[in-house]
Amino acid sequence: MKSNLKLFCSHAGSSAAGSCWRQEAKMTVHNIYIFDRNGSCLFYNEWNRKKQAGISKEEEFKLMYGMLFSIRSFVSKMSPLDMKDGFLSFQTMNRARETLQHIYSNLYVELVVKNPACSPAPSLDSELFCSRLDAFIRSLPFFSPRAA
Repeated sequence: MKSNLKLFCSHAGSSAAGSCWRQEAKMTVHNIYIFDRNGSCLFYNEWNRKKQAGISKEEEFKLMYGMLFSIRSFVSKMSPLDMKDGFLSFQTMNRARETLQHIYSNLYVELVVKNPACSPAPSLDSELFCSRLDAFIRSLPFFSPRAA
């Protein structure tokens, strides 16, 4: 299914690399943004945010979407691969792409797109989607309620 929805999940982590061994980065989910094709933020949630941006949420959403759009444009120009299949995630860890795909296919499509009572625009107001997304994020092996 071709998607015009953009998901962005921010996280922080650090990795340790030795001469022969590499440990997987320890990280946690801090927040998630779901944008439509026009850059409107349909959904936002945060779990481990310690510092606020000091600007309105609407301004933060515009800045985040603009940054992602710029990065995507830059990567498409620099990459030897064609980006016609779309953009789900940057390669940050082994399971980020699968996690975002699960959120889109199993939660967003099933609970929002296929639900005639739920309208995703201008914002997503499905309590079922919110609760299932929260439960899914908290169940991830890399989720930490106490981010460092």
